This record gives sequence, C-alpha cells and structure tokens, in this order.
Amino acid sequence: MLCKSFLTASVALAGAWSASAQLTTDCQPLTKDCPADPAMGKNGGTCDFTKGKCSMFEHLDGKDVTYGSNGAVSAVGAAGESPTLRSRGYIFFGKVEIEMQAAPGAGIVTSMTLVSDDLDEIDLEFLGADATRIQSNTFSKGDSSHHDLLGYLPAADGTSTFHKYGVDWTTDRIEFSVDGKLQRTLRRADIPDRYPETPMRLRVSAWAAGYDGADPGTIHWAGGKADFSHGPAKSYFKSISMVDYAGGSSAVDKDVKEYSYGDHSGKATSIQIKMGDGSTTTGGKPSPESSSSSSASSTPSETSTSSKNSSTASESKTSESKTSESKTSDSKTSESTTGVSPTETTMSTTTASATKSGAANKTASSTTPASKTPSAAAGPGAVVGGVAVAVALFAVVF
Repeated sequence: MLCKSFLTASVALAGAWSASAQLTTDCQPLTKDCPADPAMGKNGGTCDFTKGKCSMFEHLDGKDVTYGSNGAVSAVGAAGESPTLRSRGYIFFGKVEIEMQAAPGAGIVTSMTLVSDDLDEIDLEFLGADATRIQSNTFSKGDSSHHDLLGYLPAADGTSTFHKYGVDWTTDRIEFSVDGKLQRTLRRADIPDRYPETPMRLRVSAWAAGYDGADPGTIHWAGGKADFSHGPAKSYFKSISMVDYAGGSSAVDKDVKEYSYGDHSGKATSIQIKMGDGSTTTGGKPSPESSSSSSASSTPSETSTSSKNSSTASESKTSESKTSESKTSDSKTSESTTGVSPTETTMSTTTASATKSGAANKTASSTTPASKTPSAAAGPGAVVGGVAVAVALFAVVF
C-alpha cells in the first residue's frame, strides 16, 4: 500500500503538468516603439451574431467563422483549424460579456482571450472534455515564473447550454462572472507586479489541442484526442458586448481615438490616451482605497488555497493555486490546473516550482493555438493520470 506522503507527492506530480497559454504579438512595446492601438472608447457595444457579422470584429486568416441561428460558429474539423474572431478596437480596462456554448469533445478547447501587445492576458478557456466548468487565468508581460492564478468557474452543461461569461477589469481588480453571478475576484493589491494593465483586444475561437502528433502532455490536458469522425466540433458565440473604461474603472462617454505606449515599461500609467479632439491624457492609476488585505481570488463556488494569500481568511475568501511548466524560447506564460475536483484546488507553492518543457506556440493568426501543454487536473480523471505516473516512478525507484 502506498504511504500517505507518497500519495501527496503523486498529486503534486500531477499538478506539475500544466497548460501553457501563449500568444505572439505583432510588435512588442517593451522593446521597441510600436504603432498606436485603435481605442474602442465610447464606440463599444453589443454584437448579436445571430444576425450575422458585426463591424466590431474581424476574421483572422484561416478557416472562417460562419453564422447561423445560434450566432457565430467556430467549427473545428481537423487539427490546425481555429476559426477566430478578434475585436478591431482595444479596451484600456473595461467589461466584456460573452454568451457562448462551448465545443464538446475530448481534445477540443474553446478560448476567450483578452490580450495586449506586450502580452498581458486575461483568459477564459473551456475544455470540451469537462462540461462542468471553465478555466480562468491571468498573465503579465509573458512572464512564466509565477503559476498560481488559475481558477475554475462553474458552468453546468457548458457544451450543450449557453452561458454568459463576464470579465470586469478595472485598475484595481478583475471580476469573473457566469450568468451574472460573481464567481471570482483577482485584486491588483495582491499581485501588484503581475496585474494585467495595458490595452487589450478580444479573441474568441475553438481549436483542437489533442490530435496525432501533438505533445502527449497537451493531449492529456485536453482530455484525449479529438474525434472528427462525426463531423466538426462547434462552439457558438451568440453575442459579445464590450465596454471601454479608457484607463479608469467605469465606462467612458468621450471620444477616444487610440492608445499608445509612452515608454517601454509596460505600466498602465505610461499609456498615452489620445482623444478625438487631439488632446492627450493618461490613466491607469489604482484607486487610493485599494488595499492589500484582500484575497488574491474569491471563488464562492469553490474552495482553494493560494501560494501567496492563504492566510487571508478574514474575508471568508480562499485563493486559487496553480502549477505550471516552463515555456519555449519565445513562449508566453503558462497556466495549469491544480484542482482535484470541480470544487477543490489544493496545490501548494512547492508544486508550482515543478515544471515540464515542450510548450508549442499559439500564433496570433487563426491557425491552431497549439500551445497547450499538460494539465493533470483540467479534465475528468486527470489526477488519476498523475497518480499513475507517480506510481510508475515509485516502482522504478523502489
């Protein structure tokens, strides 16, 4: 019989497999001067994709998104396909709501990603192999040295039912909601050096993570290989609404033309906000009342611990913990799952230090974002897989 400490190590090993969210950028403002980004400003609004195309979004090169009674359709029928919509304008803090039904099936991922030119990122990703929850995560400047911010949001029957997923991103905090109910909060005060703070635009798509030739860990994270024998896996985006806070924490009612990086720091306060009348201002300062006493994440639907803020029980909120893997030479920061059930995440700081190389790139075009690498707890039976590997290692050692 395996001893308790070895079983604990098995779970830690399972958590060492991770998912690496990676995007590239056309111009990296941390190292060079880049063109200004078009601002959404007061021109934000709602796209009803059941009526067809929407001028707020563009199709990326590759297989096209189509439209029908259920809205915009991202249909994946083979490895390498990833029909993608991307917002034309950027928001500099703001609110996004996406009414979506995820693509079902092992090996299939539906992604909703806010990403900036310097690779700040806010992610919502649904694994087709796990129809009960969606993964939420954030990254800063492509940094993969921290791996503790992944969290789960409940989304019952998410591959057969529409849910409205929300991200409300201000200078002080990020709130994740499902069907209008707040499920998780990340506070800037708890992650001041890792808080996403530069103008972002939205991408939505489905793609195949599990297929012949993919990294074995990626296949494991995605719940297996995709089966296209019965046709393509389809995700539906019924509607998307976007509101630009233009460097603040509430909707802007002024004409904002563009955002540009005033230097190479990647700080919100360095962003130049050019108004429609030609004047320029700045924003991005956190509110004075922002306090570091808050938990890094609050998840009413789940219990978790944070490698940084596990002692903040005074707010009756527990923090998310995650583990990750190393990235490729031009890769973006990793994300990993650490929960042993849809309502429990229990990995410690020590597991976050375990890494595994082999992440692949997820490009900024509509080709497959095949950057996902293993995450043992992302789908059904994931921890079992981690324990099995640990048992095998135990057998070799002993």
